[in-house]
Amino acid sequence: MIGTVESEPHASAPVLAAYSYCEAVTGQQARNFAYGIRLLPTPKRRAMSALYAFSRRVDDIGDGALATEVKTARLEETRSLLARIRAGTVDEDDTDPVVVALAHTASRFPVPLDALDELIDGVLMDVHGETYETWDDLKVYCRCVAGAIGRLSLGVFGTEPAARGAERAPEYADTLGLALQLTNILRDVREDAQGGRTYLPGDDLAKFGCSAGFAGPLPPADSDFAGLVHFEVRRARALFAEGYRLLPMLDRRSGACVAAMAGIYRRLLDRIEREPEAVLRGRVSLPGREKAYVAVRGLSGLDTRHASRRTVRRRV
Repeated sequence: MIGTVESEPHASAPVLAAYSYCEAVTGQQARNFAYGIRLLPTPKRRAMSALYAFSRRVDDIGDGALATEVKTARLEETRSLLARIRAGTVDEDDTDPVVVALAHTASRFPVPLDALDELIDGVLMDVHGETYETWDDLKVYCRCVAGAIGRLSLGVFGTEPAARGAERAPEYADTLGLALQLTNILRDVREDAQGGRTYLPGDDLAKFGCSAGFAGPLPPADSDFAGLVHFEVRRARALFAEGYRLLPMLDRRSGACVAAMAGIYRRLLDRIEREPEAVLRGRVSLPGREKAYVAVRGLSGLDTRHASRRTVRRRV
């Protein structure tokens, strides 16, 4: 069983201010994520905001316009902040609110800070222009930038004491992260191409005649772009199905949070599947009413019950 902390003792004013800063960053920069964590009790919501704010800082360094060597140096400086947190040398009145909030989170929840090192490793792959020839290659990157976030989140959520198979919870959290990241890659395929990045495996691009890339609003000439998208959608759906086995292991509100965030991305996947070329014209998104429906569905426990039934069928 992975332990968790449901209640929180009095936090000092500097710590509360640090968490407020992280929650503001989360609300402004990650609407889907912020929507999901609203379903959590306050201590867990704050902890998730601290994890997001730190992760966002890492991503912003990688996505910025700085020279490669400067990005690399700044990412290593960010890694050094994790060393300070591990050493317990972050004071509550430190001038960096993200570090203060993350240090407090690490003291309250069993979050695997090594996963944030993996995130930095993944962003360094971006900085150095890594490309991926096979799905196995891409999985390494996805596990760094998204699977790691799944494992960190599990440290905040914890697992239920009587949950069967809870020793596999980190594996399922990691797999769910892969599903979310692959959905992101499909959604952002043109935006990434304009930034000089290609994430989809080279083998898959060649198979469907898409090796020329996606710099414009139309697929490459004579390609089977829809076939490529549908192929990757099936892969993502298989990852979601495996990752959803985590849901019955979580308490109701944590399960609702995960179901809401994953549900939003599954619905994005549905839209991409229905109209593959939409991702070449702009970012596919969901209206607020649809997100609200996903949240209600998560709170109802419907996704958790479905996941439980699938797990039982597999055992029989």
